[in-house]
Amino acid sequence: MNVTLAVKQYISKMIESSGPGMKVLLMDKETTSIVSVVYTQSEILQKEVYLFERIDSQSRDNMKHLKAICFLRPTKENVQHLIQELRRPKYSVYFIYFSNVISKSEIKALAEADEQEVVAEVQEFYGDFIAVNPHLFSLNLQGVARGRSWEPSMLSRCTQGLTSVLLALKKCPMIRYQLSSDMSKRLAESVKQIITKEYELFDFRKTEVPPLLLILDRSDDAITPLLNQWTYQAMVHELMGLNNNRIDLSRVPGISRDLKEVVLSAENDEFYANNLYLNFGEIGTNIKNLMEDFQKKKPKDQQKLESISDMKAFVDNYPQFKKMSGTVSKHVTVVGELSRLVSERQLMEVSEVEQELSCQNDHGNAQQSVRRLLQNPRLSELDAVRLVMLYALRYERHSSSVLPALMDELSRRGVSERHRRVTSVVEYGGKRVRGSDLIEATDAVAITKQFFKGLKGVENVYTQHKPLIHDTLDQLIKGRLKDSQFPYLGPSSLRDRPQDIVVFMIGGATYEEALTVYNLNRNTPGVRIVLGGSSIHNTKSPVYLWGPDSLVGPKWLRLG
Repeated sequence: MNVTLAVKQYISKMIESSGPGMKVLLMDKETTSIVSVVYTQSEILQKEVYLFERIDSQSRDNMKHLKAICFLRPTKENVQHLIQELRRPKYSVYFIYFSNVISKSEIKALAEADEQEVVAEVQEFYGDFIAVNPHLFSLNLQGVARGRSWEPSMLSRCTQGLTSVLLALKKCPMIRYQLSSDMSKRLAESVKQIITKEYELFDFRKTEVPPLLLILDRSDDAITPLLNQWTYQAMVHELMGLNNNRIDLSRVPGISRDLKEVVLSAENDEFYANNLYLNFGEIGTNIKNLMEDFQKKKPKDQQKLESISDMKAFVDNYPQFKKMSGTVSKHVTVVGELSRLVSERQLMEVSEVEQELSCQNDHGNAQQSVRRLLQNPRLSELDAVRLVMLYALRYERHSSSVLPALMDELSRRGVSERHRRVTSVVEYGGKRVRGSDLIEATDAVAITKQFFKGLKGVENVYTQHKPLIHDTLDQLIKGRLKDSQFPYLGPSSLRDRPQDIVVFMIGGATYEEALTVYNLNRNTPGVRIVLGGSSIHNTKSPVYLWGPDSLVGPKWLRLG
């Protein structure tokens, strides 16, 4: 199961179906993102697509020599744009592909608008999601809930996105959901209604062991999105923000013009693909090796081109050298900025306390560590609030809780208007609402073993935490996941060990959870897992979880 490959194949098929000749790719805001994360512009140019336009653009010229490939979400707005387009076509012929199911009435409206008979094809290609990694997808949605209930439009959008993934992977699964979450059950019911109907239209190969869809709610593990994560992809998203594989580096001190925005894509960047899931210490070593390799291959300034063969060798090697030069410059800049931000925000010290809060069971040391950091003037407001949130979740019912004192310390730091978020995070993901035992007591022997296992450096101390999804999937794979906590939708249940598993996290997934899935896929033969979420979190984004009443606005997003 590979969501990246599924979307790429859809896009390739669209382009191939239009035949030879020059083409324009017409998209909307969302499908632009869907395409851009799996294909570079240069790759699509090689397929005779020479122009990229938005369907809602009012400034497009008539270009009758171009064929139009339309890849659009089946929204009312897009259908209206298409109707207007077909009434006054700007291109010679139209190949129309919707990213999800479109109604018969809307197809009829498009047919009636096609008076000049320029439409050659209309199809549904189920690419209605962002394929972040081969085993990770996102719907790029924020604010999916009102309290502990669905925002109505978001239930519909999550249903569409999740059914699109299942159809793209050609899976009609049995469904399990988190019993403690009414949102999980409603999404499960909505998905089953759609997928069963659509599945009947296709001749999908049935497997001996049916695939499984597991729907989870972020509220069961509100700790993981609050933690710093130390693998390359996760750190970039945490400290700089990954937006459809793009990073905005314009605020980096002394940045050159050509590096103000860079793309990190495992599909087109070998170094990134090889280092995606490695920790910060390993990345530092590998970036040094990359530089040394580059220096060996770099043409010497004194090199003389004395013969035709010298010139030919230089020209032959130049494209590869130029590509390597761009890769080196990009990653040296990114890793350098990560190092600067880690130092500036004292994230090593902060993360050590985060791990202590999330993994250990020593209240005395924990409250002292949090208090010590809160008194540090260099600690950012974002990190201060996160630490208090973690403490509140971890020790919400402890008889010696010092939460009021920590709240007072936040007030002295000038963040009093944000106190209610600490209360909100407990209301959202506290013990009263959790369906699973998120935090277990850990004895000294277990802590010692955990401390010393793994690779040297960062991984020893800063990556002790395992998200709840690790244990949930481990129990699922072993056939031990309790029906009383994760019931099946409907009367049937899976007797055999599941092989193909799609997990969807309402409220957003994290890159730490994606790493868990990656490792399970690698270490569990015969099991294939894909993880998705309504969004991909970093520690700035959990503000969206706690409900609209707790939002202060964009100012929060600028913290840290």
